[in-house]
Amino acid sequence: MFDITDLDRIIKDTLESIERSKIQIYEIAENSLAEMTRVKSELEEVKNEVGNVITQVDQFSAQEKKARIRLMEVSKDFRRYTEKDIKDAYDAAYRLQVELVKFRENEKLLRYRRDHLEVSLKRLQSTAQRAEKLVSQMGVVFSFLSGGLHDLNTKITELQQAQEIALSIIRAQEEERKRVAREIHDGPAQSMANIVMRAEFCLKLLDMSPEKVRDELISLQNLVRLSLMDVRKIIFDLRPMVLDDLGLAPAIKRYLSNYKEQFGMQIEFLLFGQERRLESSMEVALFRIVQEMVSNIRKHARAKNAVVKIELLTEKINIHVRDDGIGFDMNKVMADQEREGYGLIGMRERVQLLRGEITIASAPGKGTTINISVPVDSSPAG
Repeated sequence: MFDITDLDRIIKDTLESIERSKIQIYEIAENSLAEMTRVKSELEEVKNEVGNVITQVDQFSAQEKKARIRLMEVSKDFRRYTEKDIKDAYDAAYRLQVELVKFRENEKLLRYRRDHLEVSLKRLQSTAQRAEKLVSQMGVVFSFLSGGLHDLNTKITELQQAQEIALSIIRAQEEERKRVAREIHDGPAQSMANIVMRAEFCLKLLDMSPEKVRDELISLQNLVRLSLMDVRKIIFDLRPMVLDDLGLAPAIKRYLSNYKEQFGMQIEFLLFGQERRLESSMEVALFRIVQEMVSNIRKHARAKNAVVKIELLTEKINIHVRDDGIGFDMNKVMADQEREGYGLIGMRERVQLLRGEITIASAPGKGTTINISVPVDSSPAG
């Protein structure tokens, strides 16, 4: 029989784990709120700077216009104005033009910084709201588990599941952090270091070979564009905005289109049924599942073609993914602890959390087919 002492220890350890996770999520919420306050303050400062720069641009535009008119006047009447008058008018017009260009460039940079801060603020608000919701939900779970034990077998099962889910969430969080850190290090961080070096080279060229600066700046501009593309890709992988704005099907369609452009893989997307919004957490979970499946095809299957089919039915959603890759031996892959089952374990856990079912059919040389069916609420999501 099960030792009640072991049960008490399991209950105590699980409750402590949940409490620690709750505290961690609460800290995330607090940090997000603190960061929101900082970003709001910085955003207000930038908005004020934008307003000031716009005023300065308007003032310099008016002054520059007057200077050009003055230059035209002195240039036309050689009898009335001396060569010095013409030179002074030209110098004044040129100086104002240079200053105007500087202020306009500063205005562009400030506007970009303002827009970036506004996007960051929205993302932080969303993170804080989700964290607060999680804290509340975990509080309910904690209260439920800390109550009396009416059925030992049921409680043991519930505790085991709760612990497994908590560990899965922590593993997923750590893996996501590693992935993001690796992508930032290999992409934007390296590019930014290169940009700094190229900018320093431009400064040296100004003194040594000014005629070469233009070509170098064009090259630097292209490098910045590539870095921006990398950053946008990382942002999309973290949380595709189209998922929040339009829903699951458009987000998957956009993701597959980008994937095709990036890696050249032929992926056919098929959608059946009436499009509708699902509960936000379900849309995110299903999107991540499709993302994992497509990533596995590229990393392991060596496939030339793949098909992603989604069926939106009244009471459930079906996802069918098939590729013509090399396939694999299911038993060997699942037994290989180092390779973590090609991410299949993580997919199974996500599907189980959604109360769904997953079937995987594969064999060496015969490709892979994955079918997922998840129940959904028939009422429209709010």
